[in-house]
This record gives sequence, C-alpha cells and structure tokens, in this order.
Amino acid sequence: MAIVVRLDMMLAKHKVKSKDLAEAIGITEQNLSLFKQGKVKGLRFSTLEKICRHLQCQPGDLLEFIDEE
Repeated sequence: MAIVVRLDMMLAKHKVKSKDLAEAIGITEQNLSLFKQGKVKGLRFSTLEKICRHLQCQPGDLLEFIDEE
C-alpha cells in the first residue's frame, strides 16, 4: 500500500488510547482500528479533522505516502 497510516505513532506520542480517541471523535473503536490498520477505502474529512483536532496534529502526521515503484 502506498499510503501508510501513522495513527499509532501519534496516539503513543500524545499518550492517548484508541478507545478514548474513538469516544472523543464519535466513531466506534472497530472503525478506528480499521483506519489504524489501513484497511479502509476512504476517510471523511470531518473525521480526519476531529482526529487532528483531538491529537493537535496535521493530516500529514497521520498519513504518509511511500512510493513503491
């Protein structure tokens, strides 16, 4: 996969548990887990905004493009 999700790193950096983040942004833990694993086909900007606001980060802190060519 060319897009790598770095949410685990941001959670550890801010000492936030997945359960607490999911509750704070209004999604299920299961959906947050799928996002962390990179198993989602899409992500709403409103959800991304809530994650960034809660973790005080930028979208680029959560997502990384890796060229696989």
